[in-house]
Amino acid sequence: MSQLPSAKVSVSAHFERILQELQGTLAGISSTQVEQLAARILQARHIFTAGAGRSGLMSRALAMRLMQLGLNAYVVGETVTPKAGPDDLLIIVSGSGETKGLDIMADKALGAEVELAAVTIFPESTIGRKANLIVQVPGAPKDRAQKGNTSTVQPMGSLFEQTVLLLFDGLMLHLMEQRGGDTEAMFSNHANLE
Repeated sequence: MSQLPSAKVSVSAHFERILQELQGTLAGISSTQVEQLAARILQARHIFTAGAGRSGLMSRALAMRLMQLGLNAYVVGETVTPKAGPDDLLIIVSGSGETKGLDIMADKALGAEVELAAVTIFPESTIGRKANLIVQVPGAPKDRAQKGNTSTVQPMGSLFEQTVLLLFDGLMLHLMEQRGGDTEAMFSNHANLE
């Protein structure tokens, strides 16, 4: 019978390291950039979100929260997503800023006169250079050959995705203050057919 290897580090030590990494990345996000994104969200006729893989899941979480806040928010690619045009905003979440499908989407948005916001590690990336608005998130890209601005013990893009989720939660608190909403009001927009 094979013997399991002994753990070198306790699970609680891993939790502590992840929390330390998140404190560092959240502290490195520009509040000015986040406030600019919040202002643009509140001005937009429609807000569209997009991302690929796990970053896409973070963008979907943002769209859901924005909808619960009472805004016209949609996930690109869903069957109920309307046509985008002037006065609309597309928020692309991409750690690398180089995802081909998202780059094509950025071009389509700009061609339709949609304002583009990028949430990325790399403002100088292909998508970042096209964006009208950037929120730079310190992080380590999933491809370690691409040098990020933060190191992590976590695999692939975990630190970026976790930071983005917390960034969006902080953004929501700011938007709630701006609009005068609260958790109870948001709950009234929560899905009830689940």
